[in-house]
Amino acid sequence: MFQGSIVAIVTPFKDGRFDRKRFKELIEFQISSGTDAIVPVGCTGEAATLSHEEHKEVIQYTLEIVNKRVPVIAGTGSNSTSEALELTEFAHSAGCDAALIITPYYNKPMPDGLYKHYRTIAENVDMPIILYNVPSRTGISILPETVAKLAEIKNIVGIKEASGSLDQVSKIISLCRDDFVVLSGDDSLTLPIMSAGGKGVISVAANIMPGDVSRMVRAALSNNWNEAQKMHIKLFDMFKALFIETNPIPVKTCLYLMKKIDLELRMPLTPPSEENLKKLENILKRYGLIK
Repeated sequence: MFQGSIVAIVTPFKDGRFDRKRFKELIEFQISSGTDAIVPVGCTGEAATLSHEEHKEVIQYTLEIVNKRVPVIAGTGSNSTSEALELTEFAHSAGCDAALIITPYYNKPMPDGLYKHYRTIAENVDMPIILYNVPSRTGISILPETVAKLAEIKNIVGIKEASGSLDQVSKIISLCRDDFVVLSGDDSLTLPIMSAGGKGVISVAANIMPGDVSRMVRAALSNNWNEAQKMHIKLFDMFKALFIETNPIPVKTCLYLMKKIDLELRMPLTPPSEENLKKLENILKRYGLIK
């Protein structure tokens, strides 16, 4: 269930509110293009700027539109264990297939605190849980040894690894049980991570080019490494362009230029600089996504 090309989908806004119409269109675009699962309200979905009511609304609406056609993995993390538990309980009761839970940000817990944070949620919510390690955003990296200890808990099924370290990925795979799933959290490292034993990606780029990201990942899962490498090279410049400013500024800008959403971000995120807007226009033209 938790492998392949999984999109970390944006949350479109219109006049400051969740744009249901555009969001439905984005989900249909993803499913028709071969995306294997949907992650709403993650970092790319601007979860940190949503109220709890909005967070739950986006999860509920995702489930309604997806209608069991692909798995829904809700972002439910927080720097507060009690808040993360509440959001995870909601995702479970609403019918999500799994929860993606970021390491607690800002307060930088020690390894024992990280272990107890995840164990508390896993023991209280009987649903699959995917850890999310992204130290560039949280200020803390979960050690492979801590991941291995957490992997002993039956419903902690995998990790989204966005540390940027292939050594970290390799160590996690070497320490954890065979069915523990490692997913790339960096589009440009998906192919190397999969070559080390990863099972796919939770992708930003899939918002823009879902079919191509899916083809790359499926080729790698099928051990067709020549095809996977070709797709990686084809997509590499797009992977990098989507991080010329803080995510999700570039990906929402691209979707706006593709006429799929309005260009609205929640403060303190702001639209891109004129220079970067031009760079994004040029790369979309190069890939044939706009004229």
